[in-house]
Formats: sequence, C-alpha cells, structure tokens
Amino acid sequence: MVSSPAHRISFTIAEYVAMEALSNVKHEYLDGQIYAMAGGTPEHAALAATVIGLLFPQLRDGACRAHNADLRVRIAETAMTTYPDVTVVCGPRTLDPDDTNAVTNPTLLVEILSKTTAHYDRGDKFEHYKRLPSLKQYLLVSHVDEAVELWTLADGQWTLQVIKAGDIAQLDSINATLDVAALYALARQPA
Repeated sequence: MVSSPAHRISFTIAEYVAMEALSNVKHEYLDGQIYAMAGGTPEHAALAATVIGLLFPQLRDGACRAHNADLRVRIAETAMTTYPDVTVVCGPRTLDPDDTNAVTNPTLLVEILSKTTAHYDRGDKFEHYKRLPSLKQYLLVSHVDEAVELWTLADGQWTLQVIKAGDIAQLDSINATLDVAALYALARQPA
C-alpha cells in the first residue's frame, strides 16, 4: 500500500485577517500558513513595556510613534504578518491594503528574546524584516543578559552592535536613545 502525502491546508491573507478578527489568540501568518504565537512571561511583558516607556517621552513631540505587540506588521514580499513586541513608525502609518490592521512601514522593530524564540528572531524572522524598505533598525532585547543587540542598516548593509548595561543604544532611526541599565532596572520586579 502506498500512502499519499498529507494535504497541506493553505490560507489566504483574507482568511487570516478574518480569523484574527475573531480570535483571542495572536497568530503569525507566513506564506499561507497560520501559526499560534506563544504567550510571553511576566519578564518579557515588563521588558517590552519598559522599552515603550523609555521611548515615549523622547518620541512625544516628534514624527515617530511606538506601538505595543497588538500592532501587526505585514511584509507583503515574503507573505508574512506578525506581531513584533514593539513597533515604531515614523510619519503616517501605511496600512496593508489586504489587512488594514497591519502596518507596512515600521522604522524600528523590537523583539524581546526568549529561550524558544531567540534563534528565530535572530535568523528567519530578521530575514523577513529586512525586506521592509522602511526598516532602519532592529533591536533584540536579551532575556538572559543585561544587553541588547542593535542591528542598523547603513549603506545597504546591516551591522550589529551589542550594547551592555552601562552603555546607551543609539536609536538614530527614530532620534532616540535607550539606556540599557535603566531598561533592565525598570523592568525588574520590585523587591
């Protein structure tokens, strides 16, 4: 007896958008496939909120706005839609024509690393993000060390800088800075 390969179900972006509107769980969409996104830890949530809290006063009077993980980002070129932990858009938001709850023009994306997502966030996910013409910087916040990885696009090349506690991350793309020591100190649960 010869068995046939399992039929792989593929969803359209319209089906994904409709499903997401009714779901109480966030999903990532990639090339016709829908993947449930894992929930975060309290530490993860605190780090993401602290990034926004530290950026907010610096962005208040400028053209850039920080958004939490409820904002979807669509990379049409690679057929991906996802929810970064923090998304900063400078200027008017450009919405995807097939998903009006997803932006296509982030300037800075932030992902809080976890044991289960670190490899993906540094690898395949970043490769998708690189296809966004508006993206100038990508910040990865460690869940283990008090350090961030800042990827910056300059002259068509992405370069990495690791910034540790005691140093300041220069977020030139949004005209802001991020004090790494303050980030971890403010995100810690008070004793």
